[in-house]
Amino acid sequence: MQSNWDTLWQHRDLFIAGLANTIVLFLLAAGMSFVLGCVLVYLLEGRDNPARRLLRLLMDLMRMLPFLIFIYLLYYGLPALGLRLQAWNAGLIGLTLYYGAYFAEVLRGARLVLPPGSLEAAYAHGYRRTKAFFRIVLPQLCMRTRGETGNLLIMCLKDTSFLLIITVAELTAAANTMSSQYFIGTEAFVVAIALYWLLGIAIESLIRWCRRFGRARGFEHD
Repeated sequence: MQSNWDTLWQHRDLFIAGLANTIVLFLLAAGMSFVLGCVLVYLLEGRDNPARRLLRLLMDLMRMLPFLIFIYLLYYGLPALGLRLQAWNAGLIGLTLYYGAYFAEVLRGARLVLPPGSLEAAYAHGYRRTKAFFRIVLPQLCMRTRGETGNLLIMCLKDTSFLLIITVAELTAAANTMSSQYFIGTEAFVVAIALYWLLGIAIESLIRWCRRFGRARGFEHD
């Protein structure tokens, strides 16, 4: 008699495709949301004004909105306004906008407590505002928020599972398909959990490498 594990192995292509979709979505969303967060923090530089207050309000609204509801509105709500997105595109846009707000808030918090000495020295050496921010300030912010960034990356990875509700064929969707079609939910979701765990370990290893890189470049010390 064929075991549940044998059935899973026979349909491993479904898991491989779901894992590949999850990895691609995560990598694109993580990179794009981080860049978006950096741009938002740069736009918040300078004196307070109505535009910057509005930007902070939008960031707060995004962070307060549950991701499940946000992605649901993107995919099922926008067609009522005449804009229809493909499921994969809606998932990528949703993750990017949602975590862009989180990255921006984390970086903004670090920016508020960053000593002004390095920026003043950059200006004294003739750096303009944009070059000083991206060459002097931003690298320090990235290193100072390494731990928070790692947590956000893992959260972003896990939130790809919510894309199941908009029919994106990612890892959780693969496990759900195996469960519903072959009634082997336990084994299927154990495999999914193990794959998510391995991806999380890879993210942690990347963050540790960034710490060593930061020490070598003098951005942080023991």
